[in-house]
Amino acid sequence: MTIDTVIHGGMLVTPDSTFEGDLAVDDGTIVSVGTEQAMPDAEETIDASGLIVMPGVVDPHVHIDDHVSLDTYETATSAAALGGVTTLIDFAWQSYVSEDSPWDEEKPLRDGVERKKKNSDQAVIDFGLHGGILREDPDLFDELADLVDSGITSFKMYTTYEFGLSNGFIREVFERLRDLNAVGVAHTEDDSVCESLTSEFQAADRDDPTWLPAARPDYAEAMAADDIARLAQETGTKYYGIHTSCQKAAEALARYQDDGSLIRGETCTHYTTLTKDIYRELGSLPKIAPPIRTDDDNDAMFEYLQNGTLSVVSTDHVAQTRERKENSKWWEDPFGANGLQTSLPVFHDEAVNKRGLSYPFLVQVMCAKPAQTFGLPNKGTLEPGTDADIVLFDPNETYTISARHNASVADYTIYDGREVTGKVTRTYLRGELVASEGEIVGKPGYGKFVRRERPVWNED
Repeated sequence: MTIDTVIHGGMLVTPDSTFEGDLAVDDGTIVSVGTEQAMPDAEETIDASGLIVMPGVVDPHVHIDDHVSLDTYETATSAAALGGVTTLIDFAWQSYVSEDSPWDEEKPLRDGVERKKKNSDQAVIDFGLHGGILREDPDLFDELADLVDSGITSFKMYTTYEFGLSNGFIREVFERLRDLNAVGVAHTEDDSVCESLTSEFQAADRDDPTWLPAARPDYAEAMAADDIARLAQETGTKYYGIHTSCQKAAEALARYQDDGSLIRGETCTHYTTLTKDIYRELGSLPKIAPPIRTDDDNDAMFEYLQNGTLSVVSTDHVAQTRERKENSKWWEDPFGANGLQTSLPVFHDEAVNKRGLSYPFLVQVMCAKPAQTFGLPNKGTLEPGTDADIVLFDPNETYTISARHNASVADYTIYDGREVTGKVTRTYLRGELVASEGEIVGKPGYGKFVRRERPVWNED
C-alpha cells in the first residue's frame, strides 16, 4: 500500500516529548509516527531536516467578520494559515439593538450561528464557533440545547460594555450550561469601575492613549474575574476565563481551581510579550481590553501558564485599520489588534528562545490544551488517527515582523519592527498544504466548520 505523504527527518514535538522521527499522512489523517524504516511507501516524501514538526496551532479566541472585526473569513484564515494556525474558534453573536449596535433587529442566537457557518466557502483553515450572548433574553434558554447538539459547546458573555450582562443572568446561563455539559466563557472587567475612571479622564482631558491601562485597571479585571469564577464554582459549571492580562486576575482564577476540573483560563501572546509602554510608542493602535500591562504581569503570565492556572495562549485577534484607530480620542477608538499571523513566532521567540521553556510546553499551550479544552479531539495533536494538521517550523530563521506582509485587512501590527527567531515554513490542513514560505497555496473553501464535542475536563 502506498500512502500520500511522509514527512521525513524533522524534530517532532508532542505535549510530552521531542524526538527525531518521521510522520506518515494518508487521506487527510496521520497514520503513523516513528522511524524512517517503519514508514510505508509514499507518493511524496518531504524533507523536514532542521525543522520542528508540530501540530497545527488551535486558537480558541478569534473575532472575524462581525461588529468588532473587519476581517473576512478569507483574510483572517489566510493570516492564520501563514501563522501556523490550522483551527480557530470564532464567535457567533446574538444580535442586540442600541444606538451603537450594528443590528437593527433582535434575533435569536441561532441566526448568528447560521450566518457564521456560511463563511465556510471562504475559509482556508478549519473553524468552530462559540455562541455569543449579548442580551438578557429568557428565550435564549430554549435555544441552548439544540446549539450544543449542533457542535456549539461553549458560550461567551461580557461583564462590561453596553452588552454586558448582570451576574444574576450569568448565573442562570451557567446553570443551564452545567446541565448541558457545556462551557461558560466570559470577558471579565468591572464595568462601573472602568466607566467611572474613563469619565474622570475624559473630564480632565487626559486624551493621551497612555491613560488607557489606568482607565481599565488590573483590579477591575480581577474583581470581575473573581465574581464569575465564584459563580462557576457555586453552580458547578465548567468555566474558561479569557484573555487574562495580569497577576491579580490570574490569582482570582487560581482561588477557585480546587482540582482544575471546572475553572480554566487563557492569556494572549501580547500579555506575555508587550508592556504598557506600547501605548507611548504606538498610541491607540494597541487599544485592547483588558489593556496591556507591566513586565511583572508578563512574568506572572508565564508563572501561571507553567503551574496550570492558565493553560492556553490565544490571540484575541481583531482586525482594525489605522484610519479607524487613530482619528479620534482613545476612549472613542475601537478595541482590538490583529495577531493570527504573528502569534506563534512571537510567542516561540519569547517562551523558548528568551525564557528557555520547552517545545512540549509550546505545543501544550498553543495546540493540545486549547483542543482538549474545547472538544476538538482530532486537533492539536500528532497522534495517529487524528487530522493531519501539521506545521513545519524553522527554529533558526531570524526575521523582522512587518505589517507589509499582513494577510489580514489590518494595515498595522503591534509587533511591527520586532525581530524574532523562528518562522513558519509550511502549514498543512488535513494533509493538504495551505501555506508555504509566506504564501497562501490553499484554496478558500477547503477549511470547514467543525462541530465540537462536549469537552471532558476531568481526564487530563
